[in-house]
Amino acid sequence: MNELSRLARDYCALIESADETDIGWLRQLSSLLPQLHAAVTALGAPPRSADYFTPDLDERFERFARLRRLIGHRDAYWMEFDVAPDEQGMSGSLADDLTDIYCELKHGLHLLEDRREPERAFDDWCCGYQDHWGQHLLDAERHLYELANRNQL
Repeated sequence: MNELSRLARDYCALIESADETDIGWLRQLSSLLPQLHAAVTALGAPPRSADYFTPDLDERFERFARLRRLIGHRDAYWMEFDVAPDEQGMSGSLADDLTDIYCELKHGLHLLEDRREPERAFDDWCCGYQDHWGQHLLDAERHLYELANRNQL
């Protein structure tokens, strides 16, 4: 559990400090995401059903818009069900993936800081991973892998 909370802190700090002058933060993310993935799956199945976490939508949109601007042309990617022959049909967004992961992890970190319900942070991370942000994590890992293979990181 300590490993997951450390990785969550590292992830959130990296997203918060992302800078457009140095895209190196994306390279760091491509190494951090698999570790995060391993740590959350090591916790096993969630112990209860999720109390679905809803982020502050204004705050979420601001973070998304900032990340999308920073990522630029690297943001959009093809999803398996996309069929349009032009880039307008790309429905995947790295900024969206990273934002949703960030919101879920930050929520858990706030619960850990509160110290009244530390178990709830891990329960919420497990449930949220299974129900929502796990797919974003997989999509982000896959897209960053493709960007690295095309020397765009």
